[in-house]
Amino acid sequence: MELITTAWSSFPLFIALSLALAASVLFLLHGRHGRPKKGTGKALPPGPPGLLFLARQDEIFLPLIRARRERGADGPPCYADSLLALRVAEEGGRPLTDAEAVCLCSEFLNGGTDTTVTSLEWIMAELVNRPDMQSKVYEEVRDKPELDDGDLQSMPYLKAVVLEGLRLHPPGHFLLPHGVQSDGAEVGGHAVPKGAEVNFLVADFGRDEAAWTAAKEFRPERFLDGGEGYGVDLTGSREIKMMPFGAGRRMCPGYTLGMLHVEYFVGSLVRELEWLPAVEGQEVDMTEELDFTTVMKHPLRARVVPRP
Repeated sequence: MELITTAWSSFPLFIALSLALAASVLFLLHGRHGRPKKGTGKALPPGPPGLLFLARQDEIFLPLIRARRERGADGPPCYADSLLALRVAEEGGRPLTDAEAVCLCSEFLNGGTDTTVTSLEWIMAELVNRPDMQSKVYEEVRDKPELDDGDLQSMPYLKAVVLEGLRLHPPGHFLLPHGVQSDGAEVGGHAVPKGAEVNFLVADFGRDEAAWTAAKEFRPERFLDGGEGYGVDLTGSREIKMMPFGAGRRMCPGYTLGMLHVEYFVGSLVRELEWLPAVEGQEVDMTEELDFTTVMKHPLRARVVPRP
């Protein structure tokens, strides 16, 4: 059996996978607690799916939050448990309201979806173009019926592939702009007037020929033991050679979870499926296009074949 992936729609397969994994981390619900009661469904009003989701957050999350509350300590821990245990010290140690818990769950679920999906598409495109590297990832994951964070820590080549994808194709090429607050400011010897916005290209750090050998090439081996990127600091606290998650106090607070998500997806997709060019002998076009994130101008199309 072979499947040609289609050009991505507004809610593609990778987005669905990302949301499903994030939801499982949120609630880890199984059995009757995780299923809506029969006869409680309502027809969706017309409108974009994203707006419908925002309008129905209470309906989506409240039953799950209440189910976790009823279960108490029964079952494995999850993110929702930390919200139920949280107390607001400034307000007499009260617990979070349902509305506050819903907002935090929604932020957790949505915050990294775009960036995770963008990173995943770029990395899978690179592996389609490089079957030898895809085979090395497969050798690491082939004997694992399910991947967990313990497995991922013992898979250096998979991690190297993900790091190289983030170095060469960071999902966000810019940071949030900063405004100049006073006259007399200088950046790199250039006068910057008050009120001007200042930004810089995050991607240029990872593609700097002075910091990386063959910086424009996809070489995961650079992140293996002995390579120039081995032990690279993603937080920017020691040095900045790449910053896919930002740096300093305002860097992405969920970067460790984001790394786990992408590693999990790449490992699982390669373990279950062989990814081949949609047209034999034709490489994937890696041209970039600036959207909310920096995406592939021509969305990934590939021929995927189930592993034996």
